[in-house]
Amino acid sequence: MTVAFVFPGQGSQTVGMGKALADNFAVARAVFDEVDDALSSKLSAIVFEGPIETLTLTENAQPALMAVSLAAFRVLQAEAGFDLARDAQFVAGHSLGEYSALAAAGTFSIADTARLLRTRGQAMQKAVPVGIGAMAALIGLEFDAAVAVAAEAAQGQVCQAANDNGGGQVVVSGDKAAVERAVDIAKAKGAKRAMLLTVSAPFHCALMQPAADVMAQALAKVHVNKPAVPVVANVTASPLREPADIVKSLVAQVTGTVRWRECVSFMASQGVTQFYEIGAGKVLAGLNKRIADGATTTAIGTPDDIAAFKAGRTK
Repeated sequence: MTVAFVFPGQGSQTVGMGKALADNFAVARAVFDEVDDALSSKLSAIVFEGPIETLTLTENAQPALMAVSLAAFRVLQAEAGFDLARDAQFVAGHSLGEYSALAAAGTFSIADTARLLRTRGQAMQKAVPVGIGAMAALIGLEFDAAVAVAAEAAQGQVCQAANDNGGGQVVVSGDKAAVERAVDIAKAKGAKRAMLLTVSAPFHCALMQPAADVMAQALAKVHVNKPAVPVVANVTASPLREPADIVKSLVAQVTGTVRWRECVSFMASQGVTQFYEIGAGKVLAGLNKRIADGATTTAIGTPDDIAAFKAGRTK
């Protein structure tokens, strides 16, 4: 069995996520403390107690989801003796989850990752005034067809594929009027569903260039190690190990397409049959099921999940 660890992105957040880990394991509590210290704020209180409106703010959701993922990962290491370099072939993450993957692989410290994600969340929110941009999910169109819809809808504005999630699920992003046109065009071209998403900004499109510039500056100031195992990058759907390549891909990721379908397909083509989704929720498990036929994705985000993982390793 060949293993890859994958890390969820924005949208998986819920109030109370990770609290049972922090309550039961000192190594998990230490992760939340480290994130709080790095941000000079009690993000953990928002994660554990809410309100959801505050947790969902991009500048909070991004470091919060990373904190939960790294807490679960550290417990796996401590309780189940998991060693990434020995036991996994790849790591990958969906959008902000790529930062979680890199932190797990030792590329960034947890403190640096928290600060980078807060900066990323703030920069993405500030890049486009509220109401100017939009995102929409196109269901039932393959990626190439969705790209054609976005191109037709643009009409001189920005409209591009933001997320290729697999299974005929593509998210487009850009100027609000262009994205609204894309919804209508997609329906006319046979999409099963096409709908605007409730998001705070048009992520992963050219309108995010100001945020990409901010991240280039922020990433230039942090120490970047080689990951313990290759990271399959969102924008290349290929494995990266060199720090310079990783930084370049993280900057490009702000305005580029999250090629999740291709990332998972690549890992499966390299023999990965078992994916572990580390952190909050089971979004990636659902996506992966539609992409990698025959592969299994197991979500690990609670003490019970850790216990099941540990039991499976000792059989």
